[in-house]
Amino acid sequence: MSASRGLPRGEPSTWLVLALSAVFVSLGVLFLAAPRWGAALFGLPAPEGAGFFYLPAIGLRDLAFGLYLLALARLSDARAVATVLAITTVIPVGDVIIVALARGWSLHILLHAFSGLVMAASAAWLFARSRSASEP
Repeated sequence: MSASRGLPRGEPSTWLVLALSAVFVSLGVLFLAAPRWGAALFGLPAPEGAGFFYLPAIGLRDLAFGLYLLALARLSDARAVATVLAITTVIPVGDVIIVALARGWSLHILLHAFSGLVMAASAAWLFARSRSASEP
């Protein structure tokens, strides 16, 4: 392993990963601090009773993912970050399906679909960058 760890600070791909991290940390904080607003943004009404506590769980999921990205950006390489982003596209795909099943077509589906596309495109970009960096 080289002495330099983490993604290069001056690279646009690094700033994209840091921006994604900030978005997901912000979403996590929103779901923890204002769960009903988080639910509205997600595209489903906030449940009542014990079901309400799923909302902070969503917040913790988003907060943890944002922090994973931040840690990987600082401590790992582009291939590791790309792998996590690629695997994590499962979440917005599932969110699209959940919102579609619960509400039918909704503009909120576009938010989840866009999130998945950004993650997938970012993963592809980072995979390509890691391949070109490892070529002689």
